[in-house]
Amino acid sequence: MFMGTSNALGEPVALDDAEQHVFGVCLLNDWSARDIQAWEYQPLGPFLSKNFATTISPWVVTLEALAPYRTALERPDGKTDDVAYLRSVANSATGALDIQLSIGLTSPAMREAGLPVHNVCHTSYRHAYWTLAQMVAHHTVNGCNLQPGDLLGTGTLSGPTLDQAGALLELTQGGKVPVALPGGESRTFLVDGDEVTMRGWCERTGAARIGFGTCVATVLPAMSG
Repeated sequence: MFMGTSNALGEPVALDDAEQHVFGVCLLNDWSARDIQAWEYQPLGPFLSKNFATTISPWVVTLEALAPYRTALERPDGKTDDVAYLRSVANSATGALDIQLSIGLTSPAMREAGLPVHNVCHTSYRHAYWTLAQMVAHHTVNGCNLQPGDLLGTGTLSGPTLDQAGALLELTQGGKVPVALPGGESRTFLVDGDEVTMRGWCERTGAARIGFGTCVATVLPAMSG
């Protein structure tokens, strides 16, 4: 989500006011180099494995446009938030958004053969553990001053079943179960030349269909030197 209005340094944003600070939302792929991440995250956490690339979709969709697709916040574990600043009746009732999400792959061989994108995941943002408002409220509870244009990412959006896993690491169960691609190929992790395509949209009877465009990028070989 892109922030639209700021909050003063030292002044947290209340949960029920949080969405007033949001300009709109887009699709985001915060690429992860898992081989580097496995080496550096203990004890440092991810640094180089996360800082090299981020891809976003071309459209920023306002929350007003997404109003017909609001839904109740539901969690698979049924847990409610145990801190007061992350709880409100409005957030629980309509804080989630039913945004359909799909992730597809193409390999160089598939593109040479003219094969279409092979979808490996279909899920919905309604399965997210935290709402947009909760993210803003939590990010500012320590007084952090968000600025117009700041970009906040939700993290991996996975549904309750394996086919709704929003990251290849989850989908392949840590690289143990390869994903089959057309033409006889398979993947546990991405390789040079692979192209990832994320799509997002909202649709239901009686409401306008809303698209987010495609969030697409190709893995290039590492630079020499």
